[in-house]
Amino acid sequence: MAKANSIGINMHVCIHHHTALPIKTYGGVERLVFWHMKELIKFGHKVTFIGPAESQVTEYGIQHIPWSKKDNWQQLVPDNTDVIHQFFNDDIKLDIPYLINIGGNGFPGEKFDLNTVFVSKSHARNHGSTSYVNNCLDMEEYPAIYKEKEIKDIKNLLFLAKASWRVKNLKQSAKIARQTNKHLHICGGGSKLFGWHPLIHNHGMVGGQHKLDLMRECDALLFAVRWHEPFGLAIIEAMTQGLPVFGSSFGSLPDLIVEGTGRTFYSHEEIIEYFNTTKDIYDREYIRNYALKNFSMENFTNDFLEKYKIVISGEKLNKVAPEWIHPFRAGKRLPF
Repeated sequence: MAKANSIGINMHVCIHHHTALPIKTYGGVERLVFWHMKELIKFGHKVTFIGPAESQVTEYGIQHIPWSKKDNWQQLVPDNTDVIHQFFNDDIKLDIPYLINIGGNGFPGEKFDLNTVFVSKSHARNHGSTSYVNNCLDMEEYPAIYKEKEIKDIKNLLFLAKASWRVKNLKQSAKIARQTNKHLHICGGGSKLFGWHPLIHNHGMVGGQHKLDLMRECDALLFAVRWHEPFGLAIIEAMTQGLPVFGSSFGSLPDLIVEGTGRTFYSHEEIIEYFNTTKDIYDREYIRNYALKNFSMENFTNDFLEKYKIVISGEKLNKVAPEWIHPFRAGKRLPF
C-alpha cells in the first residue's frame, strides 16, 4: 500500500546520477539519491532513474534508463516527466520543471540556479538563500543495539570522515584524544598520522555492518571540522546509535547538535577542557529518537514533494541566484 504524502497527487520524477545505484561501498550523495527514489515509490509516485547500465534499481519499482558518459542525459528524459531532480549543479535546458539539490559549498563568484535547494539551513544561508531540505537517512539501515542505555564515561571517540581532507581536522582530533586520554577510532579513507600512538586506531574506509559495529564500540562522535560544513551525514549516523556528538561551531553543526545530543565549541582547547573536567550523562534513547524524528527519509521526501509542487506551479525557489557569500574560498581552514 502506498504511503500518504503531503502533496496528494502522483508525480513522475526523473533523477539522473553518474554512479551505479545502489552504491556497493561507502557513499554520501549516492545513498541519498537511492533512498529518496525508494521513498518516492512508497509514496505512490513514478520514478525514472537515468544512470549507468550496471545499476540495479528496477527490483525496487524504479524505472531505469541506461546512461554512459558519452550520452547527454537530458536527451534521455521521458516526455511525460513532471519534475526533474538533479543532485549537482547543472544547466538544465529542458522545458520541464526541475530543481537542483546541491550538497557542497560553492566557490567565490560561482552562481547557482534559481531552483537550487541546499542541504541545511546554514548551508542555504552561506549562499544567500533560504531554500533547503535537511539531509536524512534510511533508518531501516541504522538499527540500534545498545550495550547500555546511558553514556556516563566517554572513553572511545569516533572520527567518521574523509580523513585526508584537512578541513575535517584529523590532526586536532588526534590531539584532543591524546590530551584527554581517550581512544580515537578513525573511519575514513586517506588517513595518515605522523608516528604511532596507542590511543589512535585507524580502521580505513568502512561501510555497512562494519561501520555500524565500530560506531557501537564508541561512546561519542568527534566532529571538529574547520570549515562551514554543509550538513555532515556522520552526525546523524552517530545519533542513530545513540552517540552524542562533539564538534566545532561552524556551518550546520549548531543547528543539528541540540541540547542533550552533544555540544559545539569554538576551539579545540574548549573540547579538551570539557572532556577533562565535565562528566555529563547522555541518554542514548533520547539521542536516537531525536534523529528518528528529524532526519528520516520520510521527512526528506515529503519536504522535496513540497519543493516539486512549487516548481511545477512555475515559481522559483530563490528570488536571486544563490552564491557563496564569504570572501574566502569554502575549503579554507577556519581557526579552531
